[in-house]
Amino acid sequence: MATYDLVVIGTGPGGYVCAIRAAQLGMKVAVVEKNATLGGTCLNVGCMPSKALLYASEMFEEAEHSFAKMGVSVSAPKLDLPSMMNFKQQGIDGNVKGVEFLMKKNKIDVIAGKAKILGTGKIEVSSRDGKTQTVETKNIVIATGSDVAKLKGIEIDEKRIVSSTGALSLDKVPGKLLIVGAGVIGLELGSVWHRLGAQVTVVEFLDRILPGMDGEVAKQFQRILEKQGFAFKLGAKVTGVDSSGKTLIAQVEPAAGGALEKIEADVVLVCIGRVPYTDGLGLKEAGVALDNRGRVQIDAHFATSLKGVYAIGDVVAGPMLAHKAEDEGVAIAEILAGQAGHVNYDVIPGVVYTTPEVSSVGKTEEELKQAGIAYTTGKFPFTANGRSKVNQTTDGFVKILADAKTDRVLGVHIVGREAGEMIHEACVLMEFGGSAEDLARTCHAHPTRSEAVKEAALAVGKRAIHM
Repeated sequence: MATYDLVVIGTGPGGYVCAIRAAQLGMKVAVVEKNATLGGTCLNVGCMPSKALLYASEMFEEAEHSFAKMGVSVSAPKLDLPSMMNFKQQGIDGNVKGVEFLMKKNKIDVIAGKAKILGTGKIEVSSRDGKTQTVETKNIVIATGSDVAKLKGIEIDEKRIVSSTGALSLDKVPGKLLIVGAGVIGLELGSVWHRLGAQVTVVEFLDRILPGMDGEVAKQFQRILEKQGFAFKLGAKVTGVDSSGKTLIAQVEPAAGGALEKIEADVVLVCIGRVPYTDGLGLKEAGVALDNRGRVQIDAHFATSLKGVYAIGDVVAGPMLAHKAEDEGVAIAEILAGQAGHVNYDVIPGVVYTTPEVSSVGKTEEELKQAGIAYTTGKFPFTANGRSKVNQTTDGFVKILADAKTDRVLGVHIVGREAGEMIHEACVLMEFGGSAEDLARTCHAHPTRSEAVKEAALAVGKRAIHM
């Protein structure tokens, strides 16, 4: 029976990063993983495979619609979906092998099986062949992530009625794709299949897309997607799906009540969010408290109600983002090593990896208004950005929100090509408590899209140069 300084349950981005940092700090570490491969949802059936398909489908669409106007003559592209899926799988395999290598490099033991916490310092691991072993450890970190949220009355079969997992592995392009939920996952996967030829309709319970993001950004982004060919039914709910015929028939009603509408679809993608994954961990029996949404309750130092047990990532409160989990994993490893691990929750960027991308960090206008904080706004459109104009990729804008008194940047929101890369200069600035003036006076290379960030900062002081 092995004794460890730390055992991490789950090897998604939060779990494996936590394990690596703890090993770097001299701890004897093990990870427990119930799936056949390491890397969790993100590497296997989430972030990574979706980005492979987003990139591949974007290249397909570029070849189909954009090459000719740039003077590049090619014959009409043909979709080889099995090869595209193989491209996706190669990316998954490469990343999973990378995590396996990092476990070996850092001398972290990998224990295959399902973990159950028996109490402080004790975990029972059940392997696939039915054998169990007890693992002893000084500390336990729960990093089990999240699972797909189910929609009442709709049975997911991962063939015609699919979650994000099934939507990453369809064997043919659906003629009509109905997406339930206008959040990040729905819009990204909708983009993939729309580019490959699907007619996409999105049904959202709220009266807007991208809940939680800046309202102005969401409105402009919706217009961009509609221009691309997306259809939206907002303030509506799917109450059932009839799968008895050749095509699916979804029943859609107004969220506020009203006449039923029937929508035909070849595939229905249900992506209404994710829920913490705690099944079989024995948390209740062990005395680990959960909140009213099924998340593990933790204090400011990630400690649960059971001594020696901690939790990070999607299984606790906060945005369900891989990079948030990673930062928490590093922080708890450093705390356990006697250091001052910390996560700044005010500077966690979020990105929607569509074309164009949407990125955001810090507060939205709605949040600042609700908090009664006086702020100034600077905006700059990509239509006025030289690089965007010559590349004919002018959709979107940069928006900076700064404190009216101190000029400290409180939030940055970008719709545009490569928005997910551009957001990070705002993150660094905000991490140091920087002002819009600091950003405006920082020299930016020309011609770049990032100049739009500088111009938006100049616009906070009403002195943008190029508009």
